Amino acid sequence: MPEETTPDSVDEQPIAAKPEAKAKKEKPPAVEDKPFPDFIQRDFIPALKAGLEKQAIEGVELSLEKKKINVIGFSQSPDCWQVAGVWSSGYKQTREFSLYFFDETINGKKGFSYSESGGKASTLESFRIDERKSDLGLLVFWTLQRLDAQKWLVRN
Repeated sequence: MPEETTPDSVDEQPIAAKPEAKAKKEKPPAVEDKPFPDFIQRDFIPALKAGLEKQAIEGVELSLEKKKINVIGFSQSPDCWQVAGVWSSGYKQTREFSLYFFDETINGKKGFSYSESGGKASTLESFRIDERKSDLGLLVFWTLQRLDAQKWLVRN
């Protein structure tokens, strides 16, 4: 009787194993993925202070606080996180600014206000509301850019 061949007995060569895909390297979490207060205190404030020092602004006090908005007409609004900066610009004049984070995230709604010589800020400006994704470098750059637009960093 002739020997029947079945598909299993045709080629009894072992099937070559496919090379394993390279294991993806796990990216460390982004600095911005930290909890909001940790990111601001440990990363943003030191980076902003360094940026101000590069602009020859010395003696800046930066802090993160959750408090009322210090702008005329906003006394009834809820507390929000804000980075407050204060320094003396000479001639007994102080400069103050606040960067507001209304959503407790760097990618949410933000505002900016400033005042001089201890007065209340008269306006609350939107701050980078058209940006979808912020990171540490951009946030520092935009803050320095806004302070420079106020002519607080370099005089024309």
